[in-house]
Amino acid sequence: MLAPRTTEIAPSLFRISTFHPDFGIQFNQFLQLDDEPFLVHTGMRRMFDATLAGVRAVTDPAKLRWIGFSHFEPDECGALNDWLALAPQAQAVAGAVGALVMLGDYADRPPRVVADGEVVATGRRRMRYLATPHLPHGWDAGLWFEETSRTLFCSDLLFQPGDPAAITTDDLLPAVRAALVEGMKGPLAHDIPYTHETDAALRRLAALSPATLAIMHGSTYRGDGAAQLAAFADLLRETIGPR
Repeated sequence: MLAPRTTEIAPSLFRISTFHPDFGIQFNQFLQLDDEPFLVHTGMRRMFDATLAGVRAVTDPAKLRWIGFSHFEPDECGALNDWLALAPQAQAVAGAVGALVMLGDYADRPPRVVADGEVVATGRRRMRYLATPHLPHGWDAGLWFEETSRTLFCSDLLFQPGDPAAITTDDLLPAVRAALVEGMKGPLAHDIPYTHETDAALRRLAALSPATLAIMHGSTYRGDGAAQLAAFADLLRETIGPR
């Protein structure tokens, strides 16, 4: 079995990271412990045992209450029904498009539907949903922001390949730029569509002034998250923006 590594990246917030050698990248899930534990990203169905082991290292998985993610993709929500079967009180939570178009058919229990800007209070923590259509990709895309610790769950944004450290305070942009440029040469190019709303959506995220960027593939960043997101917005405009 693939071996997960669990790191506390903010108070009661755990990063569960599994490096998959076949893909050459990390798959990271994030577990916010609270009165109502909230899991961000389910992981792939075929990697469920590894993710489950990581969650078990922190808490009883049956206590999960909320399961959130960005968009409908295997590493985001592939194992959703496995978690729903294991945790009897767990419920997926998603924006209207994700809930009505995807989860209405896919999920074994009805999801909770949240509006843009709506907060899911888990006890001491407040998870705010931000609708971000087509960022990183998908009509249903959205991101989560934990207001108390100012943690932004970035999904595929700020992608870094390989098996980097769990946490960094170093500038992410050199690695992110290299990965973006290299990715444009291969079959998985154009994963982030650049629309007339892309820059504004990234500036909106930067305006949250996140102290922690919890990234699905790569190191979690601690520091000036606003500056990293603004630089990323500039990078996307320069590399994949309109010509």
